[in-house]
Amino acid sequence: MPPITPTFDITVIYFIYGLSFFTLGLAVFLESGRIPMLAEARTLRPLAAFGMLHGMHEWLELFMMPLEMHGTLPPSAAFIRISLLIISFASLAAYGVRAMHWPNRPLGADALAGLLILILYFSLLFITGNIPRLNPQTWVEHADALARHLIAVPSALLAAAALRSQHLRWHDENAPLARCLLWAAGGFAVYGLTQLFVKNTGHSLSPYLTTDFFQACLGMPVQVLRSMTAAVVAIGMIRAIHFVELKRSQEYQSAQQERLEALSRLQVELEKRKKMRRELLRHTVIAQEEERKRIARELHDETSQVLTATSLNMSTLKNLIPENPAAHDMINRCQGLCRSMARGLHRLVYDLRPSQLDDLGLVPSLHHLIDEARRNYGLKVQLNVQNTDQRIDPLAETVLFRITQEAITNITRHAQTDRADITLEFSPQQVSLEIKDFGCGFSNDHIPVFGGGCGLAGMRERAESVDGDILVESQPGQGTRIEVVIPIPPAAARK
Repeated sequence: MPPITPTFDITVIYFIYGLSFFTLGLAVFLESGRIPMLAEARTLRPLAAFGMLHGMHEWLELFMMPLEMHGTLPPSAAFIRISLLIISFASLAAYGVRAMHWPNRPLGADALAGLLILILYFSLLFITGNIPRLNPQTWVEHADALARHLIAVPSALLAAAALRSQHLRWHDENAPLARCLLWAAGGFAVYGLTQLFVKNTGHSLSPYLTTDFFQACLGMPVQVLRSMTAAVVAIGMIRAIHFVELKRSQEYQSAQQERLEALSRLQVELEKRKKMRRELLRHTVIAQEEERKRIARELHDETSQVLTATSLNMSTLKNLIPENPAAHDMINRCQGLCRSMARGLHRLVYDLRPSQLDDLGLVPSLHHLIDEARRNYGLKVQLNVQNTDQRIDPLAETVLFRITQEAITNITRHAQTDRADITLEFSPQQVSLEIKDFGCGFSNDHIPVFGGGCGLAGMRERAESVDGDILVESQPGQGTRIEVVIPIPPAAARK
């Protein structure tokens, strides 16, 4: 009984053949700009062009077969098919030249190689007389065979060598990717060798390199092996793209993790710097108040005593001098100046460090400050204390007093009003101070933030020195509102 020879549906074979290469080209084209691990986008684009053009060539040949059998094939169809075949193989050659990365490869060597191959190809067609005008009957078979021998075979082997070099590059770093590249390289190598087998039309290199001899020996058309190798190449490249995408996702996640860790470290560093700045401001405020206290004490203990002694000495001098109206008037004026200097010195000592703040606390100091503002500047200031008055951290009391003092100074100088309300509210967790005037106001865009000796900036820095927050709201013609909130640690509050 003779062996059963398998039958093959050539239509299905051509469809699978074209589908494999078109899928390869489309996948590589879509991913060419996203897979720098395989090659640059510029390197992969010729491979994408080869896949899509060669797939369209095989589908065109599939549709041409029934038309050719019925003799209704238009002459232009064969020309289009041969053009697609030549351009696709030239694109594969360009990919191989670009992907090999030979040292000192001149710029545009791939384009030059493709151009030389095309010149050589068309020159051979012209020399042998196998062009449509000179040989309309057999030029298609000869052009097809010459394209496969002259362009397809070296191009496919060059692409296989390029993929093999990529395999060696990633062998140790990414074994699955390297394995897929090796499969694609093997597929291109076998595919290139199958291009040696052409139709038996007298143009083949050898009677053994024909499609009829291949089918007689292996029992299947050469297109079956070509479609199988096309599938291997497509699967290999698509799997390689998958592994590249997977690695890129891992690298992205790793980069995101590193970014989050960097942001976390930056946040910690910012918190540390913020804490250091707050401590620096705290020490600065403490140093300022200590210096104010020292100067106030020296003025009170030394300068005031000197003025008092001077005034007493002048009284004694007045008694020692005989009746002399001019001298007595001069002494009286000097005593008046001493008393005026003593009163000014007293105000200066109070401004530097009010004794009420240390002895009686924040609320009595604010009452005294408001009384002075009413007496000296004619301000109509109302102080409203909510909840029970309590002693808090001395530095916090000093900060609230200085902010109120600065706000009253700003009102007298800039607000163009004589009315203001001050609200002080105590709670177990915080103390809040609100100062509101009914003056001209200013634009919020020009509120100073830090430094420069500005009053509002000084308020902000003082509030931050005790971990407080300050809010300044103002609109032209609507007055200004300043709110300060300072937290009270439970251990720091004292009745």
